[in-house]
Amino acid sequence: MSFADILECTIDFEGQKLAEQLTHYLLVLSGIASFIVGYSMQSMQMLLIVFAAGLALTALVVIPPWPMYNKHPQPFLQPQDTNEKKE
Repeated sequence: MSFADILECTIDFEGQKLAEQLTHYLLVLSGIASFIVGYSMQSMQMLLIVFAAGLALTALVVIPPWPMYNKHPQPFLQPQDTNEKKE
């Protein structure tokens, strides 16, 4: 396994859609949770801590190329022989 294979981040179109949906849902949920915690404790610091934790969780779920993001890969076209004569 080479260094390029480690950095290879391939996800398919359905995986991109799933990652985008998860990003929206997790950020909205962490925003709501942070507002509730901050409001109930009357602490802006707790609001920011809870939101930062939600942001870190979202990044951990969405940024790495998990296998769930590559369940529907698109097949590539087969290379054509360019040496054949065109008639």
